[in-house]
Amino acid sequence: MDLKQYITVVEDWPTEGIKFKDITTLMDNGPAFKSAIDEIVEYANTREIDIIVGPEARGFIIGCPVSYAMEVGFAPVRKEGKLPRETIKVDYGLEYGKDVLTIHKDAIKPGQRVLITDDLLATGGTIEATINLVEQLGGIVVGCAFLVELTYLDGREKLDGYDVLTLMQY
Repeated sequence: MDLKQYITVVEDWPTEGIKFKDITTLMDNGPAFKSAIDEIVEYANTREIDIIVGPEARGFIIGCPVSYAMEVGFAPVRKEGKLPRETIKVDYGLEYGKDVLTIHKDAIKPGQRVLITDDLLATGGTIEATINLVEQLGGIVVGCAFLVELTYLDGREKLDGYDVLTLMQY
């Protein structure tokens, strides 16, 4: 299935000059969304996954149906102050500043094989921080899967040494 036909490109959003890739038009089409998730599950099945990890919020949207289909757990990565139990955290750079991501301290067991999912690979900062959290807990990142990759932002360079699947590239 040509999934790009279900992505809406929104000109000048959120700021002038940006061509925003809106995945909601893929998500609201059942067969297209199922096809995308099925492709990620097929990839994940080749990686011997123990658990899926996804950063908020769109990593949840992609990771949870993959987790469900594979009958493995899902661990959320959230901004600081959003998880109720003991967490570990990592600071990471944004285009105009810094932010903090956290994960529950007991979310990943040492040696667990982890697939990280998100909607978009752009600069790679969020996924690099997510990998850092997983590895601090002793997890082994065996793959990263995305619906969309913005190749012109070179995010894949931050994931050098990790296996990466993207369903669509711009």
